[in-house]
Amino acid sequence: MANLFIPFNLFMKTTPLTDTHIALGAKMVDFAGFYMPVRYSSDLDEHHCVRNAVGMFDVSHMGEFVLKGEKALQKMKKIVSNDVSKLERGQAMYGYLPNASGGIVDDLLVYHLDDGNYICVVNAGNIDKDWAWFNQHNSENAEMHNISDRVALLAIQGPKAADALQPLTSVDLKSIPYYRFVRGAFAGVDNVIISATGYTGAGGFELYFHEGHAVEVWNKILEAGKPFGIQPIGLGARDTLRLEKGFCLYGNDIDDTTSPLEAGLGWVTKFSKDFIAKDILLKQKEAGLQQKLAGFTMIDRGIPRGHYLIKDVAGNEIGHVTSGTQSPSLGYGVGLGYVKTAYSAVDSEIYIDIRGKLLKAKVVKLPFL
Repeated sequence: MANLFIPFNLFMKTTPLTDTHIALGAKMVDFAGFYMPVRYSSDLDEHHCVRNAVGMFDVSHMGEFVLKGEKALQKMKKIVSNDVSKLERGQAMYGYLPNASGGIVDDLLVYHLDDGNYICVVNAGNIDKDWAWFNQHNSENAEMHNISDRVALLAIQGPKAADALQPLTSVDLKSIPYYRFVRGAFAGVDNVIISATGYTGAGGFELYFHEGHAVEVWNKILEAGKPFGIQPIGLGARDTLRLEKGFCLYGNDIDDTTSPLEAGLGWVTKFSKDFIAKDILLKQKEAGLQQKLAGFTMIDRGIPRGHYLIKDVAGNEIGHVTSGTQSPSLGYGVGLGYVKTAYSAVDSEIYIDIRGKLLKAKVVKLPFL
């Protein structure tokens, strides 16, 4: 009989750096349909590397849509919760795509290029869904291009990121304000978007460029960053880093069924303009929220995990955990979870049901770190 064994990664998507990750000894996993590195050494070492020095992530699995022309802004104002008309050229903005029922299609970043053109950066697992949503809601006939397969995206994060990258560009990296970007030459590649953004809360940059240059740029950054202790970093540390800062993860803390207002995204929900589901969300706001996404820290020893139940002192269910971990920086358990509004105030006492035991925790103000 013929050997019918098929490598499990055969049906996964790859990035231009997949072979590089394998050569570096990374543990590879299926993440949102992509064959991605979850770690190279240990999650703990990689986490501390980013918090204290500098690390590099391959996030080329993310999706990128270009919208251009005179109809682009009109469309963006309708489908994005935040007010894209306020974006200056060279500025980025966080927001989400509300669905027709008041849930969240996806959260995203919007970059305003010159001449009123925009790039939307969406989550890897939602590329096809988001692209369909963009096309479904394009009564303006805005010009749109899905360039996800042509873009490499590297995130160089940590307090030493600017020093590590500076030898590779004439752009003054430390002069780029948070959530601003410039386009320039980097590591010998022209027209690189150098963005002072990231998903770790440790400072740093995200670089967008043509995928054909991915390997050479990756290698040049690792070489330039050696004096600063740079390491390649996997998705495991990316998750603990974002959680310490209280950043939402799509599919965990927000999804098609969650209310953005309950998720704490009211700050990027601009009711001063018209957008999809505005009336639904406005009614929610006026009626008062039934539950809220809260950050909590463990008082009793234990590690909270997604889907664990949250209860009151009497054992009554009041919510559930959406994200949780043992914080590498703090040394104790932290988490995010939806709780009834009455239990969402800072210092509220809650209990996490961990394998049948009610372990005490308290609601805290985000970020944890």
